[in-house]
Amino acid sequence: MDAEKAEVPNSHRAPVSTFSPITQGSPLSKTKSTTSAVLGRVTSHLTTRSITDPGPPPDGGFQAWLQVFCAWLAIMNTWGFVNSFGAFQPYYEEILPQSSSTISWIGSTQACLLFTLGIFSGRALDAGLFRPTIILGITLQLVGIFTMSFAKTYWQLLLTQGICTGIGGGIFFVPVMGLVSTYFAKKRGMAIGVVTSGNALGGIIYTLVVREMLGKVGFGWTVRVLGFINAVALAVVIAFMKPRLPPRKSGPIFEMSALRDTPYVLQVLGFCFVIPPFYFTFYYIASFAKDELLMPYSDSLNLVILVNGCGVPTRIFIGIVADRYLGVMNTVALSLILDAIILFSWLAVSSIPSVYTFTVLYGLATGAFQALLPTSVAALSNDITKTGTRLGMAFLAIGFSALVAGPIAGLLVKGKGGYTAAICWAGASTAVGTGFGIAARGMKYGWGWRTKC
Repeated sequence: MDAEKAEVPNSHRAPVSTFSPITQGSPLSKTKSTTSAVLGRVTSHLTTRSITDPGPPPDGGFQAWLQVFCAWLAIMNTWGFVNSFGAFQPYYEEILPQSSSTISWIGSTQACLLFTLGIFSGRALDAGLFRPTIILGITLQLVGIFTMSFAKTYWQLLLTQGICTGIGGGIFFVPVMGLVSTYFAKKRGMAIGVVTSGNALGGIIYTLVVREMLGKVGFGWTVRVLGFINAVALAVVIAFMKPRLPPRKSGPIFEMSALRDTPYVLQVLGFCFVIPPFYFTFYYIASFAKDELLMPYSDSLNLVILVNGCGVPTRIFIGIVADRYLGVMNTVALSLILDAIILFSWLAVSSIPSVYTFTVLYGLATGAFQALLPTSVAALSNDITKTGTRLGMAFLAIGFSALVAGPIAGLLVKGKGGYTAAICWAGASTAVGTGFGIAARGMKYGWGWRTKC
């Protein structure tokens, strides 16, 4: 039976008194009956305990694709916000006395919390507490954004934009992604690819708002507009996202046997080397253009928009390429090799046209890697029931690597080597991460390059 048609169980219906004919129609009895009915309806909306077995995923239809749209809005307003930090970094460098490395802790903290909290918040979906969880997370994110609009100092920005919005987004983005996967089987890759495109579109939308409004209405009202965008979009998420599965028992948060799975460990370690250069590029591409090429601040934000925008088509279609032609592990490896080559080519960028070319190429290559990151981790798991646990463990490790990304890059940029040193570090780190990924693929599926895996 479909989740939409599931009835409230008898325990949630208003009780009928059987003690005495006199109390059957009394006001007190009616009041208790009404209260019980109301509480039953509230409980059925806050948990999934009233849902019976809904059968296999519908793999399409209005309700399923509505969940995809809502999840797209959620990702747009979480990871899209993180990806737009490149619009804030150069502005904060102008108005705050702190160094660029110190300022980077704001964006790095936000990204870290989004990654790491997912290992815990995903359990709420299994426990049947999807709606209370997303309401809590969305509330914290909105509190963070609107209080950020009043921030004047570095520490206020770190607490609001870095910590509060990071915690809020980290609480609700994983349950949202998990919910979408329950509606799809054969088309799951396509559905998740569409959802993750919200990451890139959010980076574009947020950056456009900052570019167009910051100089006209000031920082406070610019951020409040971002908050209103969040409020409207996430209200849709709360209203229309609908769990279809009853509560189910979760396993342990950590699977100790995964630490003895060498291919899995190598793959996660490789991602820990790849993620910091990714955030360095997204956070510092505008600052590079402004500092090295003397590009005006408003024009430099076009690069943040471009690097996000070029990832949209890649995210949507790379899953088809991986499924039909190359395999997930091969596609990830190729995209990371391209990432490393393109990052080293950044050393040759010395003009406005060349920085635009670099931005387009890097955006295309890194979009493929981001879209397939969760799928590649799942591909290394022999037990599908442990995929969620392993993905949560991977996100936890990757989150800590994201935490140090901006600060390391900032120290290198402000050091003697400047952007040259930071770019060399980014390229070398990506190359090392790629090597770990190729080793994981070889140990799991063999070293033959024609093997589809």
